[in-house]
Amino acid sequence: MPAARRTDTAKPRCAWCGTDPLYVRYHDREWGVPVHDERRHFEFLILEGAQAGLSWITILRKRENYREAFAGFDPELVARFGKREVARLLKNPGIVRNRLKIESAIKNARAFLEVQDEFDGFDKYVWRFVGGKPIRNRWTGMKQIPARTAESDALSKDLKKRGFSFVGSTIIYAHMQAVGMVNDHVTGCFRYRELARKS
Repeated sequence: MPAARRTDTAKPRCAWCGTDPLYVRYHDREWGVPVHDERRHFEFLILEGAQAGLSWITILRKRENYREAFAGFDPELVARFGKREVARLLKNPGIVRNRLKIESAIKNARAFLEVQDEFDGFDKYVWRFVGGKPIRNRWTGMKQIPARTAESDALSKDLKKRGFSFVGSTIIYAHMQAVGMVNDHVTGCFRYRELARKS
């Protein structure tokens, strides 16, 4: 697989996004952009947990269904979900109907609120694990990009200690990539340079 691929717009991109318009748009506009919004952090935690064992494009295609099913990714509302809401979600064909993942999202909402209270925001808590600014890697090929790092190991361990689930190091590294804690665009990708300038 090439490190960067040119699409119909002639921009070199990370090869993983292929040519699917939804995937390309996500790659171009979101992946690797530093996130400091609380609700967006929670959204990615829910979506990354749902993705476990599945492809990310599958979750992207269900993203709007998740937004509707999980109260616009409002952690305060999701934290109040009970058995009735779990039963409703298990019948929702627009999301991944896995009881463990659904119950994990609710459990994580409660843990998320506790972290917000302790650190005056989840954002302040999570960015400490990369020293407050994005780690800018210099990968030239897709095979160089790790599935986990010392930073994701540390964050995963701490999240588990705080009661989060579906937060293994591989899932958390994907989260770190998504919310821009790490710039893992390959150096030949046009977004690598754009994000490097912004950081």
